[in-house]
Amino acid sequence: MATALSSDGFAPDEGRALGGGAIVVQTLADRIFAIVRERIIAGMIPADRTIRQDALAAELGVSKIPLREAMARLEQEGLLLGVANRGYRIAPLSAAEAEDIYSLRLKLEPAAAARAVGMADDADRASLIAAFEALDRAASDDLARVAICNRQFHMAMVRPIRQPLTIQIIRQLALLAERYVVAHLQPAGRDARAHLEHREQLDAFLAGDAVRLQALLDAHIRSTLADLKGGIVPVD
Repeated sequence: MATALSSDGFAPDEGRALGGGAIVVQTLADRIFAIVRERIIAGMIPADRTIRQDALAAELGVSKIPLREAMARLEQEGLLLGVANRGYRIAPLSAAEAEDIYSLRLKLEPAAAARAVGMADDADRASLIAAFEALDRAASDDLARVAICNRQFHMAMVRPIRQPLTIQIIRQLALLAERYVVAHLQPAGRDARAHLEHREQLDAFLAGDAVRLQALLDAHIRSTLADLKGGIVPVD
């Protein structure tokens, strides 16, 4: 179970998106945010259950103030729904949301990654290799960690464009997609297919083949959406 922000990459992604070199200060609310967020991604909190903030605060050993801040951020990300006079519950997965997220990714991410190929420096390429290796090491039985590493890999392919607004939008879509990545990878064999597709994307990026990378990413995102629409994600 997650207990810290040290390796999940949420805050560092933001720093790099703003131009790199940022000093990230992790508050208590940041740590609570990361812990609860990873539990949501992993499906450890039932979608039909109201979250008891008193019990959660006691479990984490924190006061209600940073907990409320973290919960408000999770609501802003679309992971929690406010329930009048009752707090929050997990937002359900839906085919409609999956369609929305992945359709927007298709419009932005492949083209951004293709542009990034020609703008990347040695440090960018090293970061992409490191992200791929981290994704490769992620245990298949910890799909929440795999989803986080998957996001970091995809972000490493677009970050070299150094366009903060575009990066921020793509990152938000990637964050919203993480629960769907977990759902997508649950059937046997999907992780092996994803690994091969990511390897091809890495090779195209490092070879400077922007046209091939754009085509690979487009196909990768489309196939994931097709799988999700094929019945993995229930229609709410």
